[in-house]
Amino acid sequence: MAPSVAEIKQDASEAIDQIQQVKQSVKTVDLLAASKAGPSYPFYAPYYDLEEKFSPTELFDFVDPGSRADPKKPHLLNKAVTIKTVSPYLGTKIKGVQISELTKEGLDELALYAAERKVLIFRDQNFKDLTPERQIEIARHFGPIQKHPTSPNVKGYPEFHVVYRDRNFNRSRIPGADSDFGNRLSSTQWHSDVSYEKQPPGTTFFFVLDQPETGGGDTLFLSQVEAYNRLSPEFKKRLEGLRAVHSAVRQAEESKARGGPVRREAVESEHPIVRVHPVTGEKALYVNANFTRHIVGFRQEESDALLGFLYNHIATGSDFQIRGTYQPGTVVVWDNRLTVHSIVRDYSQEYRRHCVRLTPQAEVPIEAKA
Repeated sequence: MAPSVAEIKQDASEAIDQIQQVKQSVKTVDLLAASKAGPSYPFYAPYYDLEEKFSPTELFDFVDPGSRADPKKPHLLNKAVTIKTVSPYLGTKIKGVQISELTKEGLDELALYAAERKVLIFRDQNFKDLTPERQIEIARHFGPIQKHPTSPNVKGYPEFHVVYRDRNFNRSRIPGADSDFGNRLSSTQWHSDVSYEKQPPGTTFFFVLDQPETGGGDTLFLSQVEAYNRLSPEFKKRLEGLRAVHSAVRQAEESKARGGPVRREAVESEHPIVRVHPVTGEKALYVNANFTRHIVGFRQEESDALLGFLYNHIATGSDFQIRGTYQPGTVVVWDNRLTVHSIVRDYSQEYRRHCVRLTPQAEVPIEAKA
């Protein structure tokens, strides 16, 4: 005997309830589940475990690998390597080097070169040899890899910070993700990655897997060394010795409000406004609008005025900025201690952009002395 309409409706209702219960019990999110067209490198698909937790970051001893490097860089640069300077202040494009093949000596020289040139753009990298395990091994040469408390990572590899966007995948429509511009006019947000850490990143690696076919999806970089150098001697004296609070609280609160992960209690740290690189000895500004909140010992209005001036100085310093242009197979290496950067979201979402970042932590920032 065929089931009645009422029985069919009841069965359907029970099935829907079961589906909802399963959905509620899922503790991980595959951020590409709704995306029909997958990435060229599906291993690096964005992912997070909603119950994943990280221990607080512990302080550690740090020796910059660049301090061991041969200044002539024979293990990194040779006659077969071609280099092109992007700007006198920062940025060098490099061909003829496979990062996967670098020895420990070559990696030491890479640390020094990244500090000297601030941003290095390596073309035509072989990702068959530059496996995830090799990427992590290389990054660990430069320090413990920071595990991001809120962003998507790679399943089983929490060291990776994943950047992904395509026609079927809009991060603004999923938990734990930001909208394209929020309530702002553009996507420009100058920052140094996770500067709120007690020991913020130094030499950083960015692996470009997919880029928009029509161009775009670049990164703006700026030399905080030159930003400091442009200031008057008297103004430099006033900045040196000042400290500012860098905070992860807003980042954690925004992720939590969207239903995203907060894998570690939000960190707040005091860092010098002018820091010194441990190898080159260069002084650099160390503030950014994303994470710097206020200057220690200043009234709020005083802090806002001084930080506002520095942010404007950074944003309008086009003669000490560069635009990093990418293609699949590009690896970008930069020194987070000496630069700030910003995404350029100028491409149609009809095209895919997929990158991953490894972010080794470095020393407790060294304060410049007046």
